[in-house]
Amino acid sequence: MTLLLTSSPVDASNATSQVYETQNTTNATYCTLEKPKDWVFTVLPVYVLLITVFGIVFNLFVLIVFCFHKKACSAAEIYLSNLAAADLVLVANLPFWAINISNRYNWPFSGPLCKLVNLCITMNTYCSIYFLVLISSDRYVALVHPLSHNRMRRPKYAKLGCLLVWGFGLLMSTPVLMYRKVKHDPRYNLTVCFLDFPSPFVFQLYEGILTVVIFIIPITIISWCTFKIIQALRNRKNTQKKEVKATALVLAVVVAFLICWVPFHIIRIFEQLSRAGVFMQCRPVIVIETCKQIFIYVAFFNSVLNPLLYVIVGKHFRQKVKELFTQWSPGETSSSVSTSFKLS
Repeated sequence: MTLLLTSSPVDASNATSQVYETQNTTNATYCTLEKPKDWVFTVLPVYVLLITVFGIVFNLFVLIVFCFHKKACSAAEIYLSNLAAADLVLVANLPFWAINISNRYNWPFSGPLCKLVNLCITMNTYCSIYFLVLISSDRYVALVHPLSHNRMRRPKYAKLGCLLVWGFGLLMSTPVLMYRKVKHDPRYNLTVCFLDFPSPFVFQLYEGILTVVIFIIPITIISWCTFKIIQALRNRKNTQKKEVKATALVLAVVVAFLICWVPFHIIRIFEQLSRAGVFMQCRPVIVIETCKQIFIYVAFFNSVLNPLLYVIVGKHFRQKVKELFTQWSPGETSSSVSTSFKLS
């Protein structure tokens, strides 16, 4: 059995232990890692809880605007609202890990909750990147193929695409349901919520598939669409101002995602190389482990950043907010009732 403890919900690292063991079955390397500093158990939970509070408030606000506005959502707005929903579910489950950290990685909850919490976080992490693929593809079609592929941007196709992404995210997260367990580890005297893979090979296979499917493929598509979008804007001088503003929002969301998440995915690749025995010295192993723990919590900040970008960069979103407040204001309601009375 391969016991993999974890201090963050979407990695499968040995972060809570003092010994790092590579997954190379023939040539294992043992590296003594320093115990986390005491401030980690106080500062990190506060940081995670702040992300939770702001993430819930901001993403809930975005969903309210998109769902309750009197006008039907466009394809792009359907993608953005689903991205907000994924971020909302993700941050809503982070408090469990804040408590776990403050408890010095001693899991205080049940086994089913260990599976459920990590399923929600992992699934929505995977869904987020593919919602960005849909958002980038939608902008690409709108600017590069506005006539020939315009029917692809119909709301019903957008809803179908989102449904497929949710299903895909659940499918890719099934190993969490299969291998997440709560067990007492006598080596460290901890009750841990961990990924217990049946063999090092299964673990390496899982990590390899994730790297390709959750990082390389979507990042390639997003980068290519972004390049084509920028190229189209440069070549077309008569591009409507509305399209330029919509594209600016999409590019801002994509860039924010790349800044927040790419470092974590890159360090995971180095971790896989380390577990395969590429790095035989302890120094690189310790650096990789430290960077990974930093980058995952930086990545979670992206769930707070997206709604802020909608307000700062998205002029159309700000307009929808104003219209929604007008729609809900007492004056507007009275005016509507009065108009209806006169017409009748």
